[in-house]
Amino acid sequence: MSNILEDAVLKMLDTVPEPEDYKGDDGLLYCGKCHTPKEAYFAEGKNLLGCDRHPSECDCCRAEREKREKEETEKKHNDEVECLKRNGFPDPAMRHWTFGNDNGNCPQIEKAHFYVEHWEMMKAENIGYLLWGNVGTGKSYFAGCIANALMEQEISVCMTNFATILNDLFSNTENRNEYIIRLCSYPLLILDDFGMERGTEYGLEQVYNVVDSRYRSNKPLIVTTNLTLEQLQHPEDTAHARIYDRLLEMCVPVRFTGGNFRKVTAQQKMERLRKLME
Repeated sequence: MSNILEDAVLKMLDTVPEPEDYKGDDGLLYCGKCHTPKEAYFAEGKNLLGCDRHPSECDCCRAEREKREKEETEKKHNDEVECLKRNGFPDPAMRHWTFGNDNGNCPQIEKAHFYVEHWEMMKAENIGYLLWGNVGTGKSYFAGCIANALMEQEISVCMTNFATILNDLFSNTENRNEYIIRLCSYPLLILDDFGMERGTEYGLEQVYNVVDSRYRSNKPLIVTTNLTLEQLQHPEDTAHARIYDRLLEMCVPVRFTGGNFRKVTAQQKMERLRKLME
């Protein structure tokens, strides 16, 4: 058994030369491509099984290994981000809601940058955003920028809306408690178009269950809504009051002002079409 082990060690200590390799003046084997040693001596007076040297990476082999490792790391990262975005966005178009694609028309976008840059603090202190303002002012895009930036850091985010949640709960695709627990498992949950869901007693109860469960899980929540801050602070009934109270406790209000970006985009397309037709 000892002979087998010794043979294995000796084989590991043996450096197989390539045709272009050569021996240097120091007695070590050198790479014929980059002209750096492919062997190194043990410390003075040291040897292993009679060998005074061991294999060593030459510069070009090291560069190839580092390049290969970098490619493998990048592929693993890209695969993870792809999985997060596939599971975290209901609409593939949301993948393009990024800081890099921002047109600069949203004056609040710096608050999105701030949130991402201070994510660890936001997570630790359970701080979210309540993005409110008129239709088409960029609230959803703002939230999508945060989601994409965090996913690029391999942080799991779910961006959805209550219409989808209520539909899933109503269709009973899985245990309702497990479904809500799964929503609360995401480090960040984004609820888009809050207030547009059905106002039935069942619907309001499920909305409260999701918001309250998120509150009790001590994890941040970002909400976009077309409701005004006045409507959120002075709800019409108790059912809405307990939902809005939770949101205002968890989320810092951020008002979105300005024109309707969607109308502007539509007008630009119409103008472009008119010029093409001329």
